[in-house]
Amino acid sequence: MSVAIETLDGLMRRVTLTLDPAAIEAEVNKRLVKVAKSVRMDGFRPGKAPMSAVAQRHGPELRSEVFGTALQEGFFDAVQAAEVRVAGYPDFAPAEGGDGHTFTATFETFPTIVSGDVSQIKVTRPQVTLSDADVDRTIEVLRKQRLSYQTAERAAQGGDRVHVDYHGTIDGEPFTGGEAKDFPVVLGEGRTLADFENALLGVSAGESKTFDVAFPADYFAQELAGKTATFTATVKSVHAPHLPELDAAFAETLGVSDGIEKLRAEIGANLGREIERRIHARVKEQVMTGLLAVTPFEVPTALVDEECQEMLKKAREDMKQRGMREQDISLTPEHFAAQARRRVSLGLLLVEIAKQNDITADADRVRAKVDDFAKSYEDPAEVVAWYYADASRLAEVEALALEDTLVDWILGRAQVTDEAQTAEQLMGAN
Repeated sequence: MSVAIETLDGLMRRVTLTLDPAAIEAEVNKRLVKVAKSVRMDGFRPGKAPMSAVAQRHGPELRSEVFGTALQEGFFDAVQAAEVRVAGYPDFAPAEGGDGHTFTATFETFPTIVSGDVSQIKVTRPQVTLSDADVDRTIEVLRKQRLSYQTAERAAQGGDRVHVDYHGTIDGEPFTGGEAKDFPVVLGEGRTLADFENALLGVSAGESKTFDVAFPADYFAQELAGKTATFTATVKSVHAPHLPELDAAFAETLGVSDGIEKLRAEIGANLGREIERRIHARVKEQVMTGLLAVTPFEVPTALVDEECQEMLKKAREDMKQRGMREQDISLTPEHFAAQARRRVSLGLLLVEIAKQNDITADADRVRAKVDDFAKSYEDPAEVVAWYYADASRLAEVEALALEDTLVDWILGRAQVTDEAQTAEQLMGAN
């Protein structure tokens, strides 16, 4: 076989492969002889069919197999001899104007990556001190999540939940969705239109009220958008919000049986871990973005396409597990193109930096990562054993540990500014 390799645009390459017709036919005949020894054909004993009949039935399939094998072997021999790193899979096609034995294989190569000047990367690193107020704020959130309502013998106020029967009309005519029985509305929550909620303030159980509600121009039901409806609502009951007492019983509902102080300690520990996680994630994101900015390179489209397909597959599986039907999922690979390109780019870049600078994740860092994952489980030792029992599971942790090691290596060379923040600011609170 003769081979020629040419450079196309960017990372694209093309190999021209010319097969030896005599060698192809010799291999086809060899396989036909082997098949003829055991083939079963009507009118002949096993292995006694004439070669012409065997060739007529099995020849095209065997010739296709021989061609495919020869092309694959020729391609990989060619790129190996040329020391070309192939990204993705080659696209084989008959050569234009060929004689039936000449083919081209078009493919992408991995880019040559020269790491940029990491000292130009700028990183702002949050510095957060956890306070008692942060713990108190979290406890209040937990209390509100366990809010209950109790019947109130008074007029409705903001925050109350009222149950109403209502019917509405537009220009004197009823409309779809304009009527309901025993409909719950939490006043001030904003789940219904403000005009509707505000009209119920000050109304007691058993009272009725007629009022107008203006639907906004961008209302989701287009047939109602921009119109004004007249509602008549009868309040059936008023319920006042009630927060659980901050006591041992409340702690028990959160799985803590040793009282409020133990609950506060556990919340503080959890917040501390979350703060560390968010600081690490924010710093890492800045490092990765900066790294891509100082090291531009072309990314193989084949690898991006593969990543898009993998992300699409995982997203579809996740959505189906959440109850969506297959026919209702309209995602396409293009939805993940930008994220996939970033992932592939970072993967190639980090591997290259690690190789060029002899950076590895040591066993202690891997174990620390596993221990950190195991902290939130009831039996951490069992989780640790689970990771170390399977090389593929541990390899995922090793990859994350290597990323952390690389981030630390870059931080030691980047322009890092520490910035004091509150826990609320870090968590993204308004």
